Amino acid sequence: MRAGGFVFFKTNHMSGLLRWLIAAVVLSAAAFFMGEYHNDVYRKLLLWVTLALGYNFLFGICGQVAFSHFAFYGIGAYSIVIFLFQLHLPFPIAVLCGIALCILFALAVAIPSTRLEGFYLALATLALGQLFIVVLNEGGSVTGGTGGIANYRLPELFGMRVRGPWYTGVIVLLLVFTYSILKRLDDSWFGRACRAVRDNPEAAAAMGVDVARTKVIAFTLTSALAGVAGMVYAFVDNTVNPPIFGIENAFLLLFMVIVGGAGRHAGAVIGAVLLFLLPFWLSPLVGHHHALVFGVLVVAAILFQPGGLIGLWDRFSRSRS
Repeated sequence: MRAGGFVFFKTNHMSGLLRWLIAAVVLSAAAFFMGEYHNDVYRKLLLWVTLALGYNFLFGICGQVAFSHFAFYGIGAYSIVIFLFQLHLPFPIAVLCGIALCILFALAVAIPSTRLEGFYLALATLALGQLFIVVLNEGGSVTGGTGGIANYRLPELFGMRVRGPWYTGVIVLLLVFTYSILKRLDDSWFGRACRAVRDNPEAAAAMGVDVARTKVIAFTLTSALAGVAGMVYAFVDNTVNPPIFGIENAFLLLFMVIVGGAGRHAGAVIGAVLLFLLPFWLSPLVGHHHALVFGVLVVAAILFQPGGLIGLWDRFSRSRS
C-alpha cells in the first residue's frame, strides 16, 4: 500500500509539473507570434493577472479588504531601479534587497492592522497607498519626482540580454510561479485557516487558528509577491512614475477579483483578462465614452452576477451533469 501510494503521489506530482511546463511554454511561445505593440499589451496583461491572483488570495480567500497592493507593486518597481542604478548593487543583491524591503513594509502595515476589521482596514491601506504616491512625487532625485525614473535597461543576466519576447517568457514564469505557490497554499492547512478567518474569525479562533498570525502571513506573502511583480514590471517600459501606481488601479484590481469571482483562482484570471482588455474593445466602438460604458458593465456584472463570472461556468457545468 505504501509503495503504491508513493507511486501514485509521484505520478500526480510529475503530471502537475508537466502541466505547469506546458502552460509556461504555450504562454511564452505566444509572444513570438506577436508584433511589438501586441507584445507590450500581452506583457502587461500577464502582470495584471499575476497581481489579481495575489489580491484574490488576500481578499477573496483571506477576507482582507486592502488597497495597498499597488503600493507594494510600486515599492518593488522603484526599489529595483534605485538599488541597481543609483546604489549600483549587483543584480541578485538588488532583487533580494527589494524583496526584503517589501516584506518589512508589509509587516509594518500588517502587524498593527490585525487590530482593524473591514472598513477600517480598507481605510488604513487606502491611506498607505495615497502616502506612497506623495512620497514618490516629493522624492526628488531619488524617485524622480512627478516624472519618475526612465531611460534605464535591464542588465545582462548570465551574459545574456533578455529583451522582447524573451522577457515575456520571464513574466510568464513569474505568473506560473505565483499561481503554483498560491494554489498550493490554498490547498493546504493554511488555505483552510484563511477561509475560516474570512468566514468567521471567532469560530476560527475557537478551533485553534491564530487569527492575527494568519492575517499577517497572508498580507505579507501577497504583498511580497506584488513587489516581485513590480520588479519585473520596471523593465517592461523601462520607466517608473507615480501615476502607474495610483489608487485607481488598486480599485480596478478589486473589481477584477469581484467580477471574476472572489475566492476562485480561475475567477481572478477571468476578471483580470476581461477588465484589462475591455477598454481596448470598447474604445473603437464608443470612442471617448468607453470609460462610462466600462463602469456600467462592471456595475451590472456585480449586481446581476454577485458570485462572479466564474459562477456562470459553474451553472453551465451543473446543467450538463
